[in-house]
Amino acid sequence: QVQLVESGGGLVQAGGSLRLSCAASGSIVSSNVMSWYRQAPGKQRERVARISPGGYINYADSVKGRFTISRDNAKNTVYLQMNSLKPEDTAVYYCNALRGGLDYWGQGTQVTVSA
Repeated sequence: QVQLVESGGGLVQAGGSLRLSCAASGSIVSSNVMSWYRQAPGKQRERVARISPGGYINYADSVKGRFTISRDNAKNTVYLQMNSLKPEDTAVYYCNALRGGLDYWGQGTQVTVSA
């Protein structure tokens, strides 16, 4: 089964940084499109970053220049480096894998940015 486990969330002041990790089962990371999504209370879930097996990367405009998605295939892990955090970045962050036309999700990790 596909398993995705996020970690690294927490409480940080505005302007600070956090690094999220998504540990995946098998060879999921190297062979599939991986994404980070976030969902704030009362808001729709939105994709913030995506990386393809060939290395194509894109970001939501709201995080461009501040967030960086990367992967370590040997560790089957995807990362999201978040710098210059803002209160509006507060959300539950989810790891996503697109495999065989299906979406798989982690349990989420809470990121809270205080003013």
